[in-house]
Amino acid sequence: MALHLWFTFFLAYLATTMTPGPNVLLVVRNALRHGPAAMGATLVGNLTAQLLVVTGVAFGVGALLVAMPSAFLALKIIGAGYLIYLGVRQLFGRKVANNAAEVAATSSPLAKWRIAAEAFLVSISNPKSMIFLCAFLPQFLQADRSVPVQFVVMYLTIAAVVISVHAVYCYTAFRFSKRLGAAYWVALIKRLSGALFIGLGLRLLTARAL
Repeated sequence: MALHLWFTFFLAYLATTMTPGPNVLLVVRNALRHGPAAMGATLVGNLTAQLLVVTGVAFGVGALLVAMPSAFLALKIIGAGYLIYLGVRQLFGRKVANNAAEVAATSSPLAKWRIAAEAFLVSISNPKSMIFLCAFLPQFLQADRSVPVQFVVMYLTIAAVVISVHAVYCYTAFRFSKRLGAAYWVALIKRLSGALFIGLGLRLLTARAL
């Protein structure tokens, strides 16, 4: 991929990532509730899903999903249902515990795997992500260069952008939590993220393939 084309891709994907979505909400919530290790686990789950999505786009799965309305509808319902489930659990789940207790509760490898699995499911269950990348990534391919290498470069760029943007969101939220009080801020994030997850799930139900 030529340098100028890569830079255009970088700026375009950065612009799309700056808009908060389910993945941003999830990583901020986990970072505030469980600490930096949970943020890392969330990013691992998210980027693993993104790797599968980019691979699927490279093999034409995204185009196949667009061409099969029933498959798109099924994946859309699954994704929307999971987001709504997360939102309801956030709004009506147990009261937020002490921050130190939350961090200690996620110190085990099993707890980190659960956080990563949740992030993976949130990211992979959104069919709009694959369809967006299916339309977005091919615009930056050059026919005279290795296609697999170009997809690898684009995925590494996506990973770098996601890590950077999510880290900025988490740092900003952490700074605000220090000013407002950690318990208050975590409880507020819990309620807001619950409502937003439900809203995003309902919005996903009305989404079209194109």
